[in-house]
Amino acid sequence: MATNSATNPATDQQKQNRGDQNLGSAGAGNAARADGGGSQKGPAKRGFAAMDEATQRQIASKGGQAAHQKGTAHEFDSEEARRAGQKGGEAVSRDREHMAEIGRKGGESRQSANRGARQGAKDEKR
Repeated sequence: MATNSATNPATDQQKQNRGDQNLGSAGAGNAARADGGGSQKGPAKRGFAAMDEATQRQIASKGGQAAHQKGTAHEFDSEEARRAGQKGGEAVSRDREHMAEIGRKGGESRQSANRGARQGAKDEKR
C-alpha cells in the first residue's frame, strides 16, 4: 500500500524543513559569491576532486597496485597496442584538412632542406 504525502502532514512538514535547510545553505553560498568572496565558479569540488594532484596520484597508484596483486589489472599486449595505434591513425587520417597540413609542412621542410644543400654545394665550388 502506497502512502500519499498529501494525507500525511508529518511527511509534508519534514519535506518543508529539508527544503528550508537546503535553501539556507544554498542561499549562504550564493551570498558569498555575490559579494565576490568566492573565486571558484560553480559548485565546490568534493571528495577525490577536492584533493591535490599528489594525493590523487598516490591513491590511484595504490588502486593500480591492488589490482595487479589481485590479478584483475589489464595489461596491453603487443597485438592490442598495435590495434589501438591503428585505430588512432585511422581516426586522424579522416581529417582531410589535418592530413593536408601535415603533407604541406613535410614538403616545405624537404624543399628548404634541399635549398640549403644546394646553397652549401655552391659555396664549396667557389
